[in-house]
This record gives sequence, C-alpha cells and structure tokens, in this order.
Amino acid sequence: MNNDYEGTQPITTDAEYTPEKTASNDDVISTLNGLIQTCKDGEDGFREAAEVVESSETKTFFAEKSRERSHFVGELQTLVRTLGGDPESEGTITAALHRGWMDLKTAIAGNDLHGVLVECERGEDSAKNTYREALSMKLPANVSDVVQSQYNSILTTHDVVKTLRDAGKNASTAGSGF
Repeated sequence: MNNDYEGTQPITTDAEYTPEKTASNDDVISTLNGLIQTCKDGEDGFREAAEVVESSETKTFFAEKSRERSHFVGELQTLVRTLGGDPESEGTITAALHRGWMDLKTAIAGNDLHGVLVECERGEDSAKNTYREALSMKLPANVSDVVQSQYNSILTTHDVVKTLRDAGKNASTAGSGF
C-alpha cells in the first residue's frame, strides 16, 4: 500500500547528498597560520615557565612541551608551504601580554609553582579551543590528520598540567608546600 506522502516525496540517493564543502585553500592556510601562532605562544610560554620553576621534573616537563610545540610549528609551516602559502613565524600579541602577566605574577608570588601551572593550564585551554575550531572545518585529509594528532597531544598536556596544578594546590593546602 502506498500512502499519499510516500508518493509525493522525491526519492533521494546518497549520490545526491552533497557533504559540506572542503574549506578553500586560503581558509586552510589562514587556519593553519592561526594554529602556528597558537603553537608559538605555547612554545614560548612553556619555555618561560621552565625558566622560573625550581622543580627539576617540572622544569623538564615544561622544556619538553616547549620543544614539542616547536615541532608542531614546523609541521604546520610545512603544510602551509605545501598549500602555497607563507607560514607565520611569530606568536600573537595577546599571548605575549599574557606571558608578561605570568612573569609579573610569578615575580610577585616568588615563582609560585601553582600560579605558573594555572597560567599554563589557561594557555592550554586557549590552544584546545583554537584546535577545536580548526577541526570543525572541512580540512583536507592530510591537514586534518596532522591537526587532530596535535590536538590529541594538547589534550594530554592540558590534563597533565591540570593534574600537576591540582596536586600542587592540595599539597600547599595541606601545608607541605612545593
């Protein structure tokens, strides 16, 4: 039995479905350049954090994350060049001001590890948001793979920084200090 509704609706097939269009080459380059700036900010921020903390383990962690972000920058710059663009080579002005605020806060607080970790977590929150926005675009597969891999690493780093921050907060609350 055929009801009136079924008989009046056009039959569609998967061939007629048009997925969201891949982002334009210029949009992909612009997005990648934004990620480069974000990674340069992270590279600089983690390097500065490594310089002010006293714990050798935390210093090593921050230095490793700074090098990792430098590697991310290189990967992203290569993608931009592959797409025919000019890659960014610097971070953002906002991040430079943020790092300056972090320097001021740590100077006033006597290089308080908890304060440094709070600022690093804030930077990672910003990186997560920037990467999420990039991944919401329809990027070419090779670009998407690199961005997704870097995003996964940023999520892991964020979680480690948050765990360190929480552990430090609990330690200072218990009076054991850093």
